[in-house]
Amino acid sequence: MADQKKMVESITSMDVDFAKWYTDVIKKAELIDYTSVKGCMVYRPYGYAIWENMQKDLDQRFKKTGHENVYLPMLIPESLLQKEKDHVEGFAPEAAWVTIGGDETLTERLCVRPTSEALFCEHYAKVINSYRDLPKLYNQWCSVMRWEKTTRPFLRNTEFLWQEGHTMHETAEEAQEETLRMLNTYKAFFEETLAIPVVTGRKTEKEKFAGAEATYTIEAMMHNGVALQSGTSHYFGDGFAKAFDITFTGRDNTIQYPHQTSWGVTTRMIGAVIMVHGDDNGLVLPPRIAPIQVAVIPVAMHKEGVLDAANALKERLSEKYRVKLDDSDNSPGWKYAEYEMRGVPLRLEIGPKDIANGQCVLVRRDTREKTFTPLDQLEETIDRLLNEIHDSLYQKALDNLHAKTFEARTHEEFLDIAENKPGFIEAMWCGDPECEDKLKDETGGVKSRCIPFVEKHIADTCVCCGKPAKHMLVWGRQY
Repeated sequence: MADQKKMVESITSMDVDFAKWYTDVIKKAELIDYTSVKGCMVYRPYGYAIWENMQKDLDQRFKKTGHENVYLPMLIPESLLQKEKDHVEGFAPEAAWVTIGGDETLTERLCVRPTSEALFCEHYAKVINSYRDLPKLYNQWCSVMRWEKTTRPFLRNTEFLWQEGHTMHETAEEAQEETLRMLNTYKAFFEETLAIPVVTGRKTEKEKFAGAEATYTIEAMMHNGVALQSGTSHYFGDGFAKAFDITFTGRDNTIQYPHQTSWGVTTRMIGAVIMVHGDDNGLVLPPRIAPIQVAVIPVAMHKEGVLDAANALKERLSEKYRVKLDDSDNSPGWKYAEYEMRGVPLRLEIGPKDIANGQCVLVRRDTREKTFTPLDQLEETIDRLLNEIHDSLYQKALDNLHAKTFEARTHEEFLDIAENKPGFIEAMWCGDPECEDKLKDETGGVKSRCIPFVEKHIADTCVCCGKPAKHMLVWGRQY
């Protein structure tokens, strides 16, 4: 591996202060800016471009599985929200309310959507009449608002961007299949596009979504061993349908309730990319979502022919890749550090000697390895390097996940790992939520992440109370 000397001194080392490193990277790379409202961020062009690339990829995946995009209002009448008791109670602490319109006090409070189940149910009650109207496979790209007490850019915003899928099905089996299909869609996106491995499984009853029968999750591990719930998929059964009086005439001519799902991911995925792949020099972006995949840097561009050659390469490569030519009067060294900090996967350098030799230099962001590339083999080499960068980032993240996953067989061992070894803890559990609460209190915040789809048999008894174990849980601290 090439020398990994620190190039951007204004970024705090992640080993010194990971939280400060994260904030430094976000600000230095110009991903967001703060506003006068706590937790409401300006997504600057580079940060929003990352989101656009994520959105485009996911949107294609959704449409391949038959989903259609819709858009519903951002305001929900309180009476509509109150129809599903568990759901509204789950969001009550985070709800923002509109009470005045213009200069008049409203007769009914309006909730700024924290999620849109109630609105979708109101709509579905109008458009679903027969089994022939099912399934309804809808998705919405929008923003939502949750009044978070503690905010952190991308990870916990008061207002954030997301997608929320809401589907209705004729049978429970179809809805359950949809719930897992979309969870696996998220898993594939994280692995194939973001180069992030995830643990998949079911949330405990205590941690499931308000109003759901079952919640499934993908859990990613950040570089520092802290978990990030990265996407969830919920099976609602017919609870919402009954609460909102959504019925249809079935194939046997009887009145039935449809079965419902919802699923979503948010701009916290940008935070995951930063904290999984970034290093002390800034961002390290997976090639498939990088706003700039190749940065073209002319060297000694004051010399005849250099800028013309760089422009020609930019035009040529732009047909296939996201390319930026930096022809500013900044020095080549400044430009190297700038695009290093911005996480651009490949830097292309071309100067007088390269032109004379019919070549250029390609430099990888993740390793800084240089490849002298004949110009007639350029696209072939870039394709190979971008795929190698993706695979290398994924493997590095997977190695970190494995290295920071520990087994605990006893209560004492669990507490010791929680205190001294940041990461995931695999341990047996009796099924009692009181044990979840106790371990969280004892460890100062270690929570159950999920019951993984593939459970190990680590011991026969619960790591907390010693009673017979029902499941193995993955535990960890979270953002």
